[in-house]
Amino acid sequence: MRKTILITGAAGMVGRALLQELQGCRIIASDLATPADLPEGAEFRRMDVTTEDPACVIGQEKPDVIVHLASIATPPKGSGRDLAYAVDVEGTRKVLEAAVAHGVGRIVVTSSGAAYGYHADNPVPLRETDSLRGNREFAYSDHKRQVEEMLAEYRNTAPQLEQVVLRVGTVLGEGTENQITALFHRSRLLAVAGSESPFVFIWTRDLARILARAATDGPTGVFNVAGDGAMGVTDLARVLNKPVLRLPPWILKAVLALAKPFGLTQYGPEQVRFLQYRPVLDNSALKTDFGYTPKLTSAEVFDLWRRQAGL
Repeated sequence: MRKTILITGAAGMVGRALLQELQGCRIIASDLATPADLPEGAEFRRMDVTTEDPACVIGQEKPDVIVHLASIATPPKGSGRDLAYAVDVEGTRKVLEAAVAHGVGRIVVTSSGAAYGYHADNPVPLRETDSLRGNREFAYSDHKRQVEEMLAEYRNTAPQLEQVVLRVGTVLGEGTENQITALFHRSRLLAVAGSESPFVFIWTRDLARILARAATDGPTGVFNVAGDGAMGVTDLARVLNKPVLRLPPWILKAVLALAKPFGLTQYGPEQVRFLQYRPVLDNSALKTDFGYTPKLTSAEVFDLWRRQAGL
């Protein structure tokens, strides 16, 4: 009998990539709108995770597996933290409640390396056993920490619901454009003096294949997801052939504190921590325990994106 796999957030970049990887299953793609290029045979169900949709859709379809991708990394213009919380935290709660109520066997959740938080004393690299501390000043980081705490509770109270939790690094693929890639388009790369601001990248197609394995025959557990290696600002600048503007932390905080109230930037002084203490993820468990070695290293992912972006 074919498995039924329901995907939330299926219209996003990662969801669309995952739809191309899943085969031999009944696929239900859910989101606010139908994903572009919905594969033949896949079904669409509208789902707003901030409403009672999860209970209705999951109750009607009774999937064997849920791949929960619905999340907000950057709130749409005009919205704020309340919407992000409603989707990231309360939306996940609604999906989990419905999954348990309707006998779903497994849930795959995309968390983030941001759940570890941006802290000066973070181990380098971070392993899955390291503490999840998030940062209250970064909504996405704080919300992912809260989601992981919720998932840990469900592992105790609802062990019949298998979990695969993926702490994902920075995702790059063809056409990726967001607040992070905007940093790479600048004429000069911004850096905090004394910090290399390392990035770990994962190719969109690698992540899609990892999700497909997690939804089908992969093991349960918590896994960091990143390509091998990391790229600091010096590495990025060399590849992009761009200069680096290095500012002391106190100067950068002062500039952002002055500029944000006037609408000259969307970032406040808290952004300095984001540049200083980026989490570097150890992907050993992904390769040995989960059984997947990313096809592209962090450097190869970035170079692929750079060429496709015309930089």
